[in-house]
Amino acid sequence: MTVLQEGKGKLLGWHDPDEHRRWVLEHKTRRLVDKRTTVADAVSRLVADGDFIAMGGFGHIRVSMSIIYEIIRQKKRHLKMAGKTAVHDADILVAGGAVDEIEVAYTFGHELRGLSNASRRAAQEGRLKVIGETSNAGYQWRFLAGMMGLPFIPARNLLGTDTLAHSSAKVIDDPFTGRPICLIPAAFPDVVAIHVPRCDKFGNCQIDGSLVEDFELARCARKLIVTTEKIIDEEEIRDKPHATVIPFFLVDAVVEVPFGSHPCLMPYQYYFDEEHIGDWLKVSKTDAGVDEYFQKYVFSVKSFEEYLELVGGRAQMEKLARIELYEAPVELPWVNARVKGGDK
Repeated sequence: MTVLQEGKGKLLGWHDPDEHRRWVLEHKTRRLVDKRTTVADAVSRLVADGDFIAMGGFGHIRVSMSIIYEIIRQKKRHLKMAGKTAVHDADILVAGGAVDEIEVAYTFGHELRGLSNASRRAAQEGRLKVIGETSNAGYQWRFLAGMMGLPFIPARNLLGTDTLAHSSAKVIDDPFTGRPICLIPAAFPDVVAIHVPRCDKFGNCQIDGSLVEDFELARCARKLIVTTEKIIDEEEIRDKPHATVIPFFLVDAVVEVPFGSHPCLMPYQYYFDEEHIGDWLKVSKTDAGVDEYFQKYVFSVKSFEEYLELVGGRAQMEKLARIELYEAPVELPWVNARVKGGDK
């Protein structure tokens, strides 16, 4: 078989699928085990320096922020990150010094709010290495191949683009059509954190709204940390078996963290804390501002519960819930700053 083109991106998180299958067989149990624990224990036990990590959710939506802050608090280092729809999560982890290599599909921006000051600065100064590029679809299919136990997924995605040259994909002649076909390599993250609205103590998870790629991500991960707004009884899970999108045997740790996606959005529960995100965009323009942010919101508090009290406590969470339910108007301080010309 002739390789027609080969991207120069570093192959990140790939394993021989049979080796990965053996690893899962030896390290994961299919017994119904109570997996409830704390954020601190989950990160200490399951996140190792140098791991390849991926976060669930999409953009600023349904992100496991409690795990992200704890990774920084425990000073995990040299992590490699899947930069798939990675915005606030990647910006915070890079700024916190936890991530120094990233494969990029969609990173370095906060969407309409502006660019990611801290992580862009880290890349420009060499503290963060962009080791490869792909597309959002490319990443979803990397996880799909991992989930299916395949070494790659054949696709037309990336063909004819400059992104292919910076990816870890290869192009061959399709043995059926004789035309070029792109082979997108599988990905098997060492650790994945996904925030869900509800699950039971064993890790059977239900997700409201779009799954994005969490279905595939949960199934290709070696270690899976689930944070949840609420732990519910097993009987409630059994009442709606069709709603369980992540089964217990994939999950290594279950942590109940109400408002655990703050300042990001949790569908149908609470809106983005735009004021807090706006503050981050402002202070992250300088390294001194980044240090001040982490000292205030990560290192000066012992837990995510203390962090929530610091950002406004129950009153602020109830306000964000009313906004999400269209019972209160949304406030966008970063827009107001631009209108007034105060945020150049």
